[in-house]
Amino acid sequence: MKKLVSLLLASLLLAALSLPALSLAEEEKVLNLFTWATYIDDGTVAKFEEQTGIKINYTTFASNEEMLLKMSTTSNEYDVILASDYALNTLRKDDKLQKLDKTLLPNFGNLDPDFQNKYFDENNEYTVPYTSGTPLIVYNPDLVDIEITGYEDLWNPALKDNVVLIDDARNIIGITLKTLGYSFNTTDDKQLAEAREKLMALRPNVRSFNYDTPHNDMISGEVAVGYMFTPFVLLSMDGNPNLKVVYPKEGMGFGIDALVIPKNAPHPKNAHALLNFLLDSEVAGNTVAWQYYLSPVKTAYEFIPEYLRENPAIKIPKEILGETEFIMDVGEYESKYQEIWAEFKLQ
Repeated sequence: MKKLVSLLLASLLLAALSLPALSLAEEEKVLNLFTWATYIDDGTVAKFEEQTGIKINYTTFASNEEMLLKMSTTSNEYDVILASDYALNTLRKDDKLQKLDKTLLPNFGNLDPDFQNKYFDENNEYTVPYTSGTPLIVYNPDLVDIEITGYEDLWNPALKDNVVLIDDARNIIGITLKTLGYSFNTTDDKQLAEAREKLMALRPNVRSFNYDTPHNDMISGEVAVGYMFTPFVLLSMDGNPNLKVVYPKEGMGFGIDALVIPKNAPHPKNAHALLNFLLDSEVAGNTVAWQYYLSPVKTAYEFIPEYLRENPAIKIPKEILGETEFIMDVGEYESKYQEIWAEFKLQ
């Protein structure tokens, strides 16, 4: 009898050891999230924890580059990463992501097809879009005597010392390239030389470079025109509802921040639960209210606060969005963009 009991216990032990990691993760009810600070608001985190019983350990990074550096040294620390498209593309190419199990994502169908099948995930296998946006021109019609329809107008001498730009090399050199009919992502030396020469002529019009608070310059009236990311356009308009938004005629840039599950995530089922939760229509509507970005969730519209629904920085016509261009990795040419930018700012 003792021998039989011992054999039974041994069999049970072997069976337990052979259970998939997913089952063990289910019992642990923990999820390790890696993203920017406050990018998923405390209320959403609390609601998820209450509904699922899964505790989120929220770890932050300051930049996509910091995240990539961390991921180069760890293989099984995080369950979900929320970062920008080009950085996630790097993780995908480095085989650091696992494919999504769509059977665990019933809300995946809430996604707008216009935000899927992008260069960083052509077959929708790895990413769940979270927010998206496009930098826009915003201006004060009370302080501007010219018509503004695109990037080219930023060079108008009438705007001398009257423009705020986001302090971002790829964006500002990118819009310069667009005025010349070139791509945001050119690696053509001749095209970059043309863009450099033209960019230098913009410097007299630039009053400030401001990555984090450009809206303050617009609200205060220190400048009449700004080129900035979506949330700052909305914040500018909160401070001054009379401001006007321009969809640049030369074509706009575009970016998507998305959620992924690392290849060796310790709690993959819990990770899928969070992704599915963030795809819920009401939750996604709250994300727009919190982040001031476009929602890739097509069913979120009715849950977006009314004062934001019709805002031109949020409700961009699809025919306009269809002309956008992602800023992508340009390899060794990144240093050339940065050299041009440093020269421009030092003028």
